[in-house]
Amino acid sequence: MLVILGASGDLTQRKLIPAMYEMDRAGTLSKATCILGVSRSKKTDQQWRDELAPWIAKQVPKFDAESWKLFSQRIHYEPGDAATAEPYQRIGARIDALGTKHDCRGNVLFFMSVAPELYEPIVEQIGAAGLVVEGGRWCSLDQTRRSWQRIIVEKPFGSDDESAASLNRALGRVFEEDAIYRIDHYLGKEVVQSLLAFRFANSIFEPVWNHRYIDHVQITAAETVGVGQRIAFYDNTGAIRDMIQSHLLQVLAFVAMEPPTDFGADHIRAEKIKIIDALQMPDLKQLQNFGALGQYGASDDEAAYHELKGVQPHTTTETFAAMRMEFENWRWAKVPFYIRTGKRMAAKRTQIVVQFKPPATNLFRTAMPGALSGNRMVIEIAPNERFSLRFAAKAPSEMRICDVEMMMDYDKAFKVEVVEAYGPLMIDAMRGDQSLFKHRLEVESAWRAIMPFLDQRSAGIRSAIHSNYAAGSWGPTAADDLMARDGRTWFNPA
Repeated sequence: MLVILGASGDLTQRKLIPAMYEMDRAGTLSKATCILGVSRSKKTDQQWRDELAPWIAKQVPKFDAESWKLFSQRIHYEPGDAATAEPYQRIGARIDALGTKHDCRGNVLFFMSVAPELYEPIVEQIGAAGLVVEGGRWCSLDQTRRSWQRIIVEKPFGSDDESAASLNRALGRVFEEDAIYRIDHYLGKEVVQSLLAFRFANSIFEPVWNHRYIDHVQITAAETVGVGQRIAFYDNTGAIRDMIQSHLLQVLAFVAMEPPTDFGADHIRAEKIKIIDALQMPDLKQLQNFGALGQYGASDDEAAYHELKGVQPHTTTETFAAMRMEFENWRWAKVPFYIRTGKRMAAKRTQIVVQFKPPATNLFRTAMPGALSGNRMVIEIAPNERFSLRFAAKAPSEMRICDVEMMMDYDKAFKVEVVEAYGPLMIDAMRGDQSLFKHRLEVESAWRAIMPFLDQRSAGIRSAIHSNYAAGSWGPTAADDLMARDGRTWFNPA
C-alpha cells in the first residue's frame, strides 16, 4: 500500500499518481497495490478520484479512460492533518481495512509529499501511532504473513548540515536505515542510471576514466524559465539547495565513483558515500576562486529576480550558481569538476561534459589550425537523452584534420516510451531496492561540502549578486572567470 501524506499537493497530482498509473499500465505495479491519500482537505474517495482524472489525462501521454476507471478504484482518501495525532487512529484503521480488501495487509510505503518543515512531526506521529513494526524491516504480521513498512522522503532533505542531521535522527528513531528512502527523481532518468553501465560495462572507457586522461568535467543544469509561482519556496531555498546539493551531486557521484563490487544496492551506495565524502572543502580565503553566484536581470516578460513581488527586500538568494570542486582521492587527483545551474539561461539543457586531455604532442599541427583540443564526451540528460563522443578525423581528399561526432540517441536506439521518473523509483522502494536512493552519510557529506557557499562564508561572492547576469544568457561573468582562471571555458551549446 502506498500512503501519500500531503495528497492534495501539486507533486501528487502532477507526478505521483500519474507515475503509479503508468507503472500499472506497464505491468510493473502489483495488482494488490492500493493508494491511500491523506491531506487536510475534506473529501471522499470518489471526489479525489474525480479531481485526479483531468490531471492524469493531461500528464500521461497515452491516457486511456477505461484503464483509468479500473485503476482509480484502488485510490482512496482520508482527511486529516498528518502532522498532528488526531487522524492516525482513522489512518491506521483505513490501512488495515484496505490492506485486507486489496490483499496487501502490513506492507506500507509512506511518501511524504509535504513541506519540509513537516517531515519531523509527521515521522514522530507515524511512530507514536504504532504504524511501524520493528523499524520497518520485514517482520511477522501473524503466523502466515510477513510485512514491511518503509518511508520515502522528498527533497530538500534539510536546509543545511545541522537540519539534515536532525532529520536523520528523527527518521532513525522510527525507521531503520534500510527502510528509509531519500528520493531524488533525477536518478529515475534512464541516462543517469546508464552512466554506470557506460562506465563499467565498456573496457574502452573505464581505463581512461581518471586523472591521467581527463582534463576536467562539467555538469550543467540550465533552465530558460524563471522561478514562476515558486517565489516563496525559492527565495528561502536558492539554486544551490534546489539543484546542486540534491540532483547534481548525485549525478557527480555516478560520474566519479569507484566500481562497486557488484550491481547490488549496498555496494553502489557504499561507493557513492565514499566519493561524496572525498569532496575537498575550499579554503575560506580562496572561496571566490571556487564559486560564482548570480541573480537574473529583467527581461521583456519578467522583472529582475530581486524586484519580483514576494521576494524579500535586498535578497541575496542565488538563481545561478557555479562551483569548482575537487576530490581528495587517487583517481581524480587535481581534476576539477565544474558544476553550474541557473534560471533564465540561454537554453534548457542538463548535461555532463567530460573533456579529455589533448595528445601529448600534435603531429598534425600543419593540418589543423591550433593545437588539438582533445576528445570530448557529452552526456545529455535533458531535454534529449544521448551520448556523443567527439574525436579527430582526416577530411577526404586532403590532409586536413577536423572534429567529427559519434552519437547514441536513447530514443532511436531503444524506441521506448519515456515514463515519469518517479514511477520506477517508487517501484524500487516497494521491492526494497535502495540502489538509487541516498544513504544518511551521503546526504550529510554533501551538505558539509557545499556549506561554505551557503553560510556567512559566502558573503563575499553574494555582495554584488543583484541582476549580475542577463536573462537569456549563460550566467554572470564571474562564472566565466571561474573557468578562465584555470585556462578553460564552459561548453555552451546553441
